[in-house]
Amino acid sequence: QVQVVESGGGVVQEGESLRLSCTASESELSFTWRAMAWFRQVPGAEREWISCISWNDGIKNYADSVRGRFTVSRDMEKNTLFLQMNTLKPNDTAMYYCAVQPKYAPCSRSNVEYWGRGTQVTVSS
Repeated sequence: QVQVVESGGGVVQEGESLRLSCTASESELSFTWRAMAWFRQVPGAEREWISCISWNDGIKNYADSVRGRFTVSRDMEKNTLFLQMNTLKPNDTAMYYCAVQPKYAPCSRSNVEYWGRGTQVTVSS
């Protein structure tokens, strides 16, 4: 069974940076024709959409809470999605999830075909 795997989480101080990565465990899942998104979730709260990159024109969208600090990107050759997170704040603390959307579908906050298991980001003040 194909799995989507995030990595790069950790514990950092306020103001520091982290880069998250997302890959597929099997080569049969290509990200090439898929919009890819990042979500995050804290215990007791709903999963929050934070960013998406489209599959065709590379347009990137961000939630207001992260715009200007986070950057989503993708490496097609490595079949990898990234989230560069700068100027981290304590309220960025959450489990971060990679979301793979259906082939040829536009960026969506709800139409997810594959979810990763998450990587924990903790920002201390």
